[in-house]
Amino acid sequence: MSTTVLPSYDDVVERYAPVIGLETHVELGTKTKMFCGCPTDFGGEPNTRVCPVCLGLPGSLPVANKAAIEATIRIGLALNCSIAPWSRFARKNYFYPDMPKNYQISQYDEPLCVDGWLDVEIVGEDGQPELFRVGIERVHLEEDTGKTLHVGGATGRIHGATESLVDYNRAGIPLVEIVTKPIPGTGAKAPIVARAYVTELRDVVRSLGVSDVRMEEGSLRCDVNTSLSPAGSAEWGTRTETKNVNSLRSVERAVRSEMLRQAAVLDTGGRIVQETRHFHEDTGDTTSGRSKETATDYRYFPEPDLVPLAPDPAWVADLKAALPELPRLHRRRLQQDWGLNDHDMQSVLNAGAVELIEQTVAAGTTPAGARKWWLGELSRRANEAGVELSAVGATPAQVAELQKLVDAGKLNDKLARTVLEGVVAGEGSPSEIMAARGLEVVSDTGALTTAVDEAITANPDIAAKVRDGKVAAAGALVGAVMKSTRGADAKTVRSLILSRLGVEG
Repeated sequence: MSTTVLPSYDDVVERYAPVIGLETHVELGTKTKMFCGCPTDFGGEPNTRVCPVCLGLPGSLPVANKAAIEATIRIGLALNCSIAPWSRFARKNYFYPDMPKNYQISQYDEPLCVDGWLDVEIVGEDGQPELFRVGIERVHLEEDTGKTLHVGGATGRIHGATESLVDYNRAGIPLVEIVTKPIPGTGAKAPIVARAYVTELRDVVRSLGVSDVRMEEGSLRCDVNTSLSPAGSAEWGTRTETKNVNSLRSVERAVRSEMLRQAAVLDTGGRIVQETRHFHEDTGDTTSGRSKETATDYRYFPEPDLVPLAPDPAWVADLKAALPELPRLHRRRLQQDWGLNDHDMQSVLNAGAVELIEQTVAAGTTPAGARKWWLGELSRRANEAGVELSAVGATPAQVAELQKLVDAGKLNDKLARTVLEGVVAGEGSPSEIMAARGLEVVSDTGALTTAVDEAITANPDIAAKVRDGKVAAAGALVGAVMKSTRGADAKTVRSLILSRLGVEG
């Protein structure tokens, strides 16, 4: 890792202007691979979901997957792209163990979808939503590569490893690459805009039902391009490409890290090298990978074994008409249904909680109840663990059940937080944890009366003060009852204490 002293972020954005760009890869959720009939299910023993086609054996011929072509066109339409009347596949040649054919079938100069845009929102300096329109250069279809595992070393990378293993189960899975145009003018907000774009893109793709876009499983992967130029300069700086960033949080961190690193290099008179870089989750740093190839290095040429694609305009029109409600419109409707102002809705967006709250409401609780847990206790836990909110360990159904127990008076908020702790730890459902730990609110009047009488008997001086009109002193008795019952409702306990002492509340 570099030991270079980095400038402050505020100093960097005052003296330099960043330009970012993102190349996002989406594994499609088709049943079979792009050019053969092998299944695409995640997991499985290595090299068991392969055939002569995806292994590139002599004499095998590819056949394009229609469902993948349709899914790509739908993504392009949702991103406001023009659908090419004619496109074709090409061979991208490179020699690396993850491609058994030594070339990848992709699209080069004639992609399916071009020249689109996606609007993303972030919070402005005044606390209000601020809109950025991100241009989409192209959306094209290709096949995924295999997966290489380097073992025997300390870093999991090839340097220092004693052996490398290759699993070709993923090779040939349909992969859509979505490439933005360069995004200038973001200034200090560049890392936030990058994260907001990938978040919005993920939501768009998920709304189409063409991929589960799970970054933790690799079905959504992002390469982050970053460059710096002196503030006010008409020319952009040399870009680097940080490869395979695997979480929304890391997209933001990767942009910020590269801005700081590049500024430090430029400040000392150094030169930025166009290269790929690796992002390290533990430190937030990037390290050099390899020099960035150009198109000529890949020796693209048309794939001779596949006919060109010429989508029927009527078919494309039908696909466009059938697009679902897209996320930004869907969020506006939810905001109205939930009765939230712009600031509160932005808080939900920032936490990545829209879908989680929506699913929690669908599971049978109120928007307010769902928001309370996802934006409160669960967000706190996610931040402490450094994970996305969806990976914190609780499901919408469990949160809805928890709130129902609170609404039914079986749990108060304090006990509910204890139950939620058990849910996150994987101990079971809220009802199971409540029963196992004996955390249910004591609501039996007889049991409460007994506990109240015991507290009064044990604290005669306090009881006397309450009888003399010092009602505030009843708090000590309430605390004693709460401690002995481990979960009585405080208001009910207070009412019982005053009643037993003959005092008006």
